[in-house]
Amino acid sequence: MPHSALQSILDRPTRNLFFTGKGGVGKTSLSCAVAVLLADRGGKVLLVSTDPASNLSEVLDTELVSSPRPVAGVKRLFAVDIDPMDAAEAYRQRVVGPYRGVLPDEVVAGIEEQLSGSCTVEIAAFDQFTGLLADPGDYDHIVFDTAPTGHTLRMLALPGAWTGYLDTNSIGATCVGPLSGLTQQRAVYREALAALSDRERTTLVLVTRPDAGAVAEAARASGELATTGLRNQHLVINGIFPGVPTEDSVAAALARRQREVLASLPAHLLDLPTDFVRLTDAPPLGVHGLRALLRPRATAKALESPVRVPLATQQLFELSEVVERVARRRTGLIMTVGKGGVGKTTMAAAIAVAVARKGIPVTLSTTDPAAHLSLALNGDGDLPATLVVERIDPASATADYTREVLATAGADLEGSARDVLVEDLRSPCTEEIAVFRTFAATVAKATDQVVVLDTAPSGHTLLLLDTARSFQREVNRQSAEVPPEVGALLDRLTDADFTTILMVTLAEPTPVHEASALHEDLLRAGIRPSAWVVNQSLLATGTSDPLLAQLARHEERWIEEAAQRGGRVALVAWQPVAPVGPRALEAMVLPGPDRELAALAS
Repeated sequence: MPHSALQSILDRPTRNLFFTGKGGVGKTSLSCAVAVLLADRGGKVLLVSTDPASNLSEVLDTELVSSPRPVAGVKRLFAVDIDPMDAAEAYRQRVVGPYRGVLPDEVVAGIEEQLSGSCTVEIAAFDQFTGLLADPGDYDHIVFDTAPTGHTLRMLALPGAWTGYLDTNSIGATCVGPLSGLTQQRAVYREALAALSDRERTTLVLVTRPDAGAVAEAARASGELATTGLRNQHLVINGIFPGVPTEDSVAAALARRQREVLASLPAHLLDLPTDFVRLTDAPPLGVHGLRALLRPRATAKALESPVRVPLATQQLFELSEVVERVARRRTGLIMTVGKGGVGKTTMAAAIAVAVARKGIPVTLSTTDPAAHLSLALNGDGDLPATLVVERIDPASATADYTREVLATAGADLEGSARDVLVEDLRSPCTEEIAVFRTFAATVAKATDQVVVLDTAPSGHTLLLLDTARSFQREVNRQSAEVPPEVGALLDRLTDADFTTILMVTLAEPTPVHEASALHEDLLRAGIRPSAWVVNQSLLATGTSDPLLAQLARHEERWIEEAAQRGGRVALVAWQPVAPVGPRALEAMVLPGPDRELAALAS
């Protein structure tokens, strides 16, 4: 397979280059590397990040702020790190300000919480950089790290967003607040959206890795963006392992697993122009490292000293401890929490199978719209007789909720007003709220059995729930009564004796930063994660392959950061065989010696 280093993008670069992809796939590194090389070729380049978990300053080795600043060591390259949280706060103050002193304090607090969701953060960040799309000034190229989602683009494109009707309409605020507050930006947004869809001006670079979860996310993003008219897409598959001959079993397994993923790419991704970037032996930090990222690299040298687990013994724990603790109690809730693609579904399934194998009634459920739980369980071995597997179907719950809202709050709306409400109901926030009733009923089961849940609501959504008793009267679009189990949900989730929260991440900068943000989000709702799980660790495999051993050494920093945030950490090794099926899942949470025996047997 040819491993071109983004050559097709660099041969004919458009003025605007948007890099998008799930956390940890390398979009920041690649966007920075492209910006550096474009500047090296003589262009004046602006690099812009709107990533809430941005590490742009670290990658460029330049302290960045919210206005363009020259990047040290690269002529003609400027960079700006837009803090979406600061942008969202400014946006909230602009929207909420007119209501202070007019509406009761508890109503204003409810509106502020509604504007704490991901939709508001993204709209606010988009508000910051749309001017660059509409009027790029004298920059030859603008490279964006993190692109807006299809939902955000559809919301901004709706003509109804600019009518001003929401000031007086009974539905109040959408997931991004009263859209009339954006009216001043109407012309700028229209030009920005036009620039995004113009293939002569803009390229949307979908970044993924040769990993099933990352590819699935890239396929979803590609389809979502295409529905908004953005078909000027380019696929980059990052982290291709060279697969050189080696006696190391981990390296051989990695090469095999990557080949299997690449051989089964979704059809609509195969139709996109595609570049491949090889796996490197170190994080591409600093200008020198970024320039080297897109050039052929020499084979990594073996380490002179072995890699080590950086944590003190008291900070490490085994997932088998969680299994034993819950098994002794025989009731309670376990939730795996984390961003997409870090393995929280696998962790939830492994713990549920191990607990149920002890003869304890266990319900394993998920709110994952991709239904990865069934894929994780479908493999070698029989499921324990005491395990019940359910699925909270977000699509079905959201469809029911949407019909209810349209029949109540939307009954008297017509034209563009109804269009805005319909689009608002397509937001991620709506989906989370819609599954509350089923989610809460599942949690309630944990009073007399063990319940393991894959994917929890965000802290923002839980705070919306917490304010529902007073906020319900003001937000007419959430017009249904709150069932008793929903009212009790937050109290159950904040009870550490009842609920065990496991924050799942990878030993990489972006997943750890995103997990830290989610950790903080849950703390806002009074929910303290019990521990962190660092999944797919090369450090824990003991690999001797020179390239992989170098990468394992770089994990040390992020494992230590996870420990600083979460206290105790479980290291779960990268699995040579995909952890699919009851037998493989249960082996992941066995005590150390038993796990090693299981690995030898397989």
